[in-house]
Formats: sequence, C-alpha cells, structure tokens
Amino acid sequence: MAEAYHHGALREGLVSAALELLDDGDTAPSLREVARAAGVSAMAPYRHFADRGALLRAVAERGFAQLREVLLVADTAEHARAALIAQGRAYVDFARAHPALFRLMFSGEKTGGMPEGETAYTVLARRVAGIAPRRAEVATLAAWGLVHGLATLLLDTRVGTLPPSAVDAALDLLVDGMAAQGSTAAG
Repeated sequence: MAEAYHHGALREGLVSAALELLDDGDTAPSLREVARAAGVSAMAPYRHFADRGALLRAVAERGFAQLREVLLVADTAEHARAALIAQGRAYVDFARAHPALFRLMFSGEKTGGMPEGETAYTVLARRVAGIAPRRAEVATLAAWGLVHGLATLLLDTRVGTLPPSAVDAALDLLVDGMAAQGSTAAG
C-alpha cells in the first residue's frame, strides 16, 4: 500500500485510513494511528495536513460527500413522497452505519462546520420544495431536524432500537404535514 503513496496518493490514503479507523472505533484517531494504519511513517501525514484538525476536516468533508451520494441514490424514487421518505431513511441508516464519522461531521469545532455548494442539505431541500413549495425553507428545516434528531437519538440510544418501520412512520407523518401545507392556499 505504501508504494502507491509515492505517486501522490498519500493524502487520499490517509483520509481513507482515518475513515476505516473511525468505522472501527468510537473516537477520531490520532495522526500517529492514521499513519500506522496507512503503513507510512509517523511524520508522513504532515506532508499533507498541518495537524490532526486538518486531517479531521478532510475526513468530515469526505463524510459529507458520502452522505450527499446516499441521499442522491435515495432520491431516485419515482414519486416525490417516496423519494423524501427514502432520503430520510438513508440519512438515518448512514448515521447508524458510520456513527463516529457522523458525530465528527457535525462537531463544528473540529470540522469547520457544514460544507458549501451542492450538499446533502441541498438534495433534501430540492425534494422538499417540490412537496411544499410555499413553505419550502421551514419544511426543509423540519425534515432535516427530524432525520438528524432521529439519527442522533438512535446513536445515543435515547430511543432504544427503532425498527425501520418506525423511522418510516415518523417520516410519513412529516411528509403528510408538508403535503397539506403545500396544498393549502397561502394565507
């Protein structure tokens, strides 16, 4: 593996190694742990990252990109309602599958906050705007709050183990409310 790093792939290899370590543990790894996992010297990460925080920001950016991709795949359902519910389920499933990464992504002091440009949030916002165009901004906030809240509660075991059907039911209720708001005359 170290051989490929001589050809400019060290930065990506370190980010990938950090992601693997996050998936195997509960906390963000040290630069030394990442270097060891990548099969390089303890000083090698400093060629691409000023410090651990810089590496964690790159890892969080990769996590946000992965979350965006998961939501784009979920958004392919034929009907808007089904696509939004699929996005919500995909968001919760992503958090369950990558709990340490999910926590890192939303720990603003370590990662510098949410990414800009085309994000998971914009994927969600586009779908919500199609369901509740008159109240798209507040409906998007409600949808994001619901899925992020469910994901966080599940990770923190505050609500026990919820079956996917319970997550779908909560999302269905939210979409019902959005649809009702979307069809209500502005008043």
